[in-house]
Amino acid sequence: MTRGLFITVEGPEGAGKSTILAELYNQLLQDGFEVIQTREPGGISIAEQIRGVILNTENTEMDKRTEALLYAAARRQHLVEKVMPALDEGKIVICDRFIDSSLAYQGNARGIGMEEVMNINQFAIEEKMPDLTLYFDIDPEEGLKRIAKHNGREVNRLDLESVEFHTLVREGYLKLIKQYPDRIQVIDASQSKEAVLTDAYEVVTSYLNK
Repeated sequence: MTRGLFITVEGPEGAGKSTILAELYNQLLQDGFEVIQTREPGGISIAEQIRGVILNTENTEMDKRTEALLYAAARRQHLVEKVMPALDEGKIVICDRFIDSSLAYQGNARGIGMEEVMNINQFAIEEKMPDLTLYFDIDPEEGLKRIAKHNGREVNRLDLESVEFHTLVREGYLKLIKQYPDRIQVIDASQSKEAVLTDAYEVVTSYLNK
């Protein structure tokens, strides 16, 4: 592989994407690919510090535009410090969330506007979009039920939002699927973990074998 491949994983809260991402990463390693696993916001020290501010359950007074700007700032640092160097080395980068999260959560659910949030992020990413995005789709109510049952999961500020908010998040993602049909591949996250992993692995390997 002469150039790297940037794969992002997206979905509403409780879709199980982080669990599947870890297993997908391990499977690709076993297949002999050079691959790194990372996440947004976070992945490197500065971005993890920003993550702590964004997702702190005590920061309920955070302005929605402040939130969008913090995500973009964390994204920029992560991109230049970790993602781009790995891609330049020809590696596969699998990232838990990227720009689509900001468009769905802050753009649509927060009501800032998806175009406005895209403009904020264009400054941060300089046209660098994912090559492939796996979107794990699940009904918002089902996703929140999963979170309630998962005692070991990190509880963040977004988990405290209403079902209506999470419904708007999913609506935002569905808009993005229509906007980027070639990049975003939909996976039914309501299936068993094994079935979801199989579907995700097939989508990625099909892309790699093009």
